[in-house]
Parts: sequence; structure tokens; C-alpha cells
Amino acid sequence: MSNSVMHQAAPDRGELHALRADVYRLLARLLREPPDEDLLAWLADLEVEDDTSPLAVPWRQLIEVARHSRPQTLGQEHFRHLVGVIQGDVTPYASWYRNGELMDQALVALRHDLKALGIERDERVRDPEDHLAALCETMALLIESGSPAEARFFMTHLAPWAATCLADLARVESAFYSGLGRLGRAFIDREEALLAGEAAQEPIRLVEP
Repeated sequence: MSNSVMHQAAPDRGELHALRADVYRLLARLLREPPDEDLLAWLADLEVEDDTSPLAVPWRQLIEVARHSRPQTLGQEHFRHLVGVIQGDVTPYASWYRNGELMDQALVALRHDLKALGIERDERVRDPEDHLAALCETMALLIESGSPAEARFFMTHLAPWAATCLADLARVESAFYSGLGRLGRAFIDREEALLAGEAAQEPIRLVEP
């Protein structure tokens, strides 16, 4: 992602998809682990140019918080909000939000669809595949590869719960992570508006848990 996260001129289709993939990867990175000095500095240097976008305000809020944040503090906040000794304030797994239990039906259905798409789990990652960060990474891969399954994957595995999870994150006490939740919620809402129509016409049927 460049240092300008939005553009006043409408981006072409290729640029739009690249920006979408970049945002998914950023959300994945910040949900999975706290930012280091380099990432904080990069965030603090971002510019938002398009005031008409619903993402403009949450982008600016997160950028401003990043300018006054320190990695050590955010490391503690990330653990408290998204990890925890037993579990954090927010449990960012599809199974938890959709089935009320970890490692449940939503994960089984997701693994089936990932296998059909030829996407394998990185064995270095301890989290199950239905962690929101992993799903964001998968969306980035599908966008970048031009996969025809992109819209259906989103509507099946993210649309039913991701916005609610990010809204919960937006309510935590940390300014940085509540800002991340607001940005993520706005982005997921925009993605659903973009992809719902495409998914309705998508011939590839993924398994619903």
C-alpha cells in the first residue's frame, strides 16, 4: 500500500483490487500481532485524500492514534483484547461467532472450501484457519490471484460474522484497537456491498456451515 490510502480520482479496476488486498493484509497483520515501530511509523505517515469515502474518518482516527502509540503498550493491549490468558475481550474466530464454540462447524466448512481452492494452512501459524486474520489473508490471496471464488468466499465465510466481531473490537478501551475495529467494520461493510451482487451470480458453490 502506498502512503496515500485513498485517491480523489476513481481508481481503475486493477488499482481498486490492489488497494482492497492491501487493506485485507493490513487488517490481518494488526489482528494477528501488535505493530512494531516500522509499521507504526508507516501508519503515522499515511495520507487520506478522499473525504467522501465512509472509510475516511476511521482511517484518519487510526492514523492519528498511531502517531502517539508505542509498540510495548500496543503489545499489552493486543494480548488483552485479542488473545488473553484464557481468551481476550474479543474472540476473533468464525466458529465462536457463528456456532458459539471454538473449532466448530464454521471451521469444518472453511477447511473444506480452502482445500477445494488449493489453499493450505501455514504450519508455522498456531491459530485455526477461521481466525479473522487468516480469513483476511485468504481474501487478499483470492483478490490477487483473480479467483472467481472471491465473492462467494467472502459471503460464506466473512459476511455472516466479521462485521459483528469488528464492532465488538471497536468497543474496547484501547484507542488503537477500537480504531482498528471501526476501520475494519467500515471496510467489511463496503466489501459486502461490493461483493453481494457478484456472489449471487457466482457459479462456484462453497459449503455453508
